[in-house]
Amino acid sequence: MARIKGAINAKKKHKRVLKLAKGYRGARSKQYRIAKQSVMRAMASAFAGRKQRKRDMRRLWITRINAAARINGISYSQMMHGLKAAGIEINRKMLAELAVNDGAGFAALAEMAKANA
Repeated sequence: MARIKGAINAKKKHKRVLKLAKGYRGARSKQYRIAKQSVMRAMASAFAGRKQRKRDMRRLWITRINAAARINGISYSQMMHGLKAAGIEINRKMLAELAVNDGAGFAALAEMAKANA
């Protein structure tokens, strides 16, 4: 059986990693071993960042809802409890959107929440 050299596959693997490291400074974009470490760390950080972004958005929505609720004379926790008791199922993203863009609609929901809190 003929011997198959690994140069072609190694070259392909190196090119793939170096392409991902494009734009990095110095050896991080030139040398395979260092570029591989940098790319692995960057991908791990990107994965964690996608999870972090979801947490950050939820925090922002809650902050906006709380601010608008307090303008209408009710706290965030009382508002959420009142909406749940009233059977109004609306997520935080949409509530925050209402708080920012439709003050009258949010005020109506706040009144319903007050009545059922």
